[in-house]
Amino acid sequence: MSQRTRIIVVGCGVVGAMVAYELSRCPDLTVTLMDGQLPGHGATGAALGILMGVCSQKVKGRNWRLREASLRRYHTLLPELAALGFSVPYNAQGILSVCFDRAVLPRWESLQAIRELQGWPLEIWKPEQVAAACPHLAPDQIAAGIYSPCDRQIAPKALTQALVQAAAGNGVTCRFQEAVTGFELGWDQNCDDQRSLGERCVQAVTTLRETYAADRVVLTAGLGTGALTAMLAQPLPLGPVLGQGMRVRVTSPLGDPQFQPVINGDDVHLVPLGGGEYGVAATVEFPPEEGMALEPDSDLLQALWQRAIAYCPALAQAEILETWHGLRPRPQGRAAPVIEPLAGFTNVLLATGHYRNGVFLAPATAAIVRDWVRGQ
Repeated sequence: MSQRTRIIVVGCGVVGAMVAYELSRCPDLTVTLMDGQLPGHGATGAALGILMGVCSQKVKGRNWRLREASLRRYHTLLPELAALGFSVPYNAQGILSVCFDRAVLPRWESLQAIRELQGWPLEIWKPEQVAAACPHLAPDQIAAGIYSPCDRQIAPKALTQALVQAAAGNGVTCRFQEAVTGFELGWDQNCDDQRSLGERCVQAVTTLRETYAADRVVLTAGLGTGALTAMLAQPLPLGPVLGQGMRVRVTSPLGDPQFQPVINGDDVHLVPLGGGEYGVAATVEFPPEEGMALEPDSDLLQALWQRAIAYCPALAQAEILETWHGLRPRPQGRAAPVIEPLAGFTNVLLATGHYRNGVFLAPATAAIVRDWVRGQ
């Protein structure tokens, strides 16, 4: 009987959980998933889970390929998890992007034509169509509505928990609240020339509790990946970008109770959460200077709220239940995300730095990791 390949996945936000689940479906792998915190503690816990693919302006290249692959996988993943007994709340009523400036309509029309060729529906609604479908929006401001019926929204924390439990059910060993303290290094015995090339391999991952032997290591710890790569003398520059949002409640559902899509207007997302509750997000806040602490700016949150009320006046009567904030990992000097082998190592893969799209791009990332682990 051949020995199973030992995989260590470090980091359990939604990306790490998705990676662990996909790897758990491979019978020739032994997978350990670890995190210094509980699952979904970081950027995942502050996300609204908007899967903006078809209505994004990304139409080609790596970014679009990742989005399309993730969107397709979500269409199969959710029924798959449901069949395993894990019901994850999600909104399948699409995304409506509200356009306030007629001058940008040609751009949307161009996108619509491209999506038609790619096989994805994208509708451009006249103001009266928007008013009929979503009467809670301010009609006098709207030039058009761009409706994407195939885009989705999903609950990130619930998804992460479901993936972790499904992965554990498939045999993944989970080690949470157990931070990585170091790595045991060696030379790859399968490559005679590695010593001359200066490339190494991680033979084990260490924590205060235990040492875990590894054949492959996947680093998917968000902002924490920077510290992990620094331990390996190959630091990956990741900068924090803070995002704020709020959860509000109205006395009755906004607009038509039977049609509650995610709405995006003026880069402010309005996300139905059920029970008359809505999420409103998100700010984009950068550190004032490199290395300085990043604290939430209350003025920016208030400006976000006022922009939401401007296109959805009924929100002015809403009760604000809570506000939240979180840090997103943004790669420095390069595009997000970072999915590639760690320089100088033969068996370490980076799957991190997803910035604002960790929930959305998790399935495509997991597929890339799976193929790398299996040498494809």
